[in-house]
This record gives sequence, structure tokens and C-alpha cells, in this order.
Amino acid sequence: MDWKKIGNKLLFPPIWLMALLTVVSAGLLITVFVKGWEETPIAYGAYVLSFYTLSVVTVFCVLVLPKQYEKIKKKIYDHPFGNRYMTDRAFRTKVSLYLSLGINLLYVGTNLWSWYLNRSWWFVVLAVYYVIMAMMRFLLVGYVRKNQIGSSVLGEWRRSRICAYILLLVNLSLSGAVLMILYQNRGSHYPGMMIYVMAMYTFYSTTHAIIDMVKYRKLGSPVMSTAKIVSLSAALVSMLNLETAMFAQFGAEMSVEHQRIFIILTGAGVSITVVTLSVLLIVKATKEIKHGKE
Repeated sequence: MDWKKIGNKLLFPPIWLMALLTVVSAGLLITVFVKGWEETPIAYGAYVLSFYTLSVVTVFCVLVLPKQYEKIKKKIYDHPFGNRYMTDRAFRTKVSLYLSLGINLLYVGTNLWSWYLNRSWWFVVLAVYYVIMAMMRFLLVGYVRKNQIGSSVLGEWRRSRICAYILLLVNLSLSGAVLMILYQNRGSHYPGMMIYVMAMYTFYSTTHAIIDMVKYRKLGSPVMSTAKIVSLSAALVSMLNLETAMFAQFGAEMSVEHQRIFIILTGAGVSITVVTLSVLLIVKATKEIKHGKE
């Protein structure tokens, strides 16, 4: 038996298998924590599978991906879809809108299913939040599906203003989430190493959203700018969720009062930022619409 060959296959599985393992591991962990099976054999199996998945993905990113970077990049640019995605910002925005809408709808379904299993209003609050985000992305997707980005700036401003009004509703679900975190000890919880993965993803998505919002603003497309504002708002709410998970994981020595102060300050900061972005977008859109009608 060739143990070296077996070891290589275990450490370097195909990309499609890593993607499948990631989805299965995430599904198992969600089921374990939603059902309260933390001390069952199913949970231990989920932990082992998640650890293995994280290990092979890390090995791939550290040892394989850097060596294959140029080769992968060439394959992407040689493919018509990949070339267009990498070189056409409007097309890339359209694809990201479709993907984010699909992910939002998946989150809505997951939280409604969790509410059905647990009858906890925490999942209803999260479902409402993702419904609001999905509404905005649905409006943007509907626009870019029927219209070419940049073909009608006035039409884009109208759609952006509608999204900005809807974005104000995020504060309702955000306020409900903060109140439940403060007084019902609700919040996000990530097992083991998952919290580090989520922390890296949250900081990356926030930084990327800020950079994109500034970069796409220079292109003069209200729809593209609005899409990035929505992404930034989602990333900021994810920061609040990460904070609650950090307290649950590492905040045993911090008093409840101090934790509440940090949560209140973070929640207020996120809320003020979202409201400010919404109001600025509404004012700008209204001004541009009036100017376009003159």
C-alpha cells in the first residue's frame, strides 16, 4: 500500500471536493448548534470533518494556490466569461448582485427553518434583516437585467433612491437584534476555529466594501455605487455579529455590563453609519432627479 500516495490524496483533494466538503461541514455545524447536539456523536463527526476541511483548504491556499496563480489567472482570462468578469466592471457588478441575492435568499430560508425548529424570535429578526437586504438587491438585479448599466443615469438614480429608503428599514431589524443581544443573551456563535475564519472573512468583506464604494463612485453609475453601499451595510452588520461571537468565545472574564456597553456602542455606530449613507444617497438622488427633469 502506497501511504505517500494516499496521504497526498487526503491533503490535496480536487477543488470540487473541497467545495463540497465546505458546504457539508457548514450544514452539519449549523444543524448541530441549531438542534443543540453539541455533545452527541454527530457533533464530534461534524467537528472532525470541519477540521479536516479547514486543514485541506489552508494547505491548498498556502502550498498549491501560489504556485498555480499564473496558470489559473491565464485560464480565467482565456475563458470568455472569465475575461469579461475580470475586465468589465459593470458585468462584474451584475454577477455579484445575482450571487448576493441568491445568498440573501438562502439566509432567509435558513433562518426561517431555524425559527420553525426552535421557535426563537432571534431567527425571525435575522430573517427580516436578510429579507430587507434581498429586497434592495432584487430591485437592483431587476434594473440591470432590463437595462444596460450607464444607459440611463436618471433611471438609475430613481432605483437607487428607492433602495436608499428601504435601507433605512435595516435599522429596525438592527435595533431588534441589539435589544435581543442585550436582554435575551442572543447573538452569533461559531465553534472552534470557525470564529477565526469568520473574523478574517468579516474584516476582508468590510475592507473590500469600503474600497469598492470609493472606487465605483468615480465611475458615475448610481446603481453600481448603491450596490456597494448595500454591501458595506451588510458587512457592518456582520461586524456586530462577530463582536457578539467574540464575547461568547473569549469574553468570560469581561463583565456583562462592559459587554453591553461595547455592543451598544457598536450597534449605534453601525446604525448611524447606515442611516447617514441612506440619507446622503436619498438627498443626492433627489437632487439629480430634479436636475434631470429640468
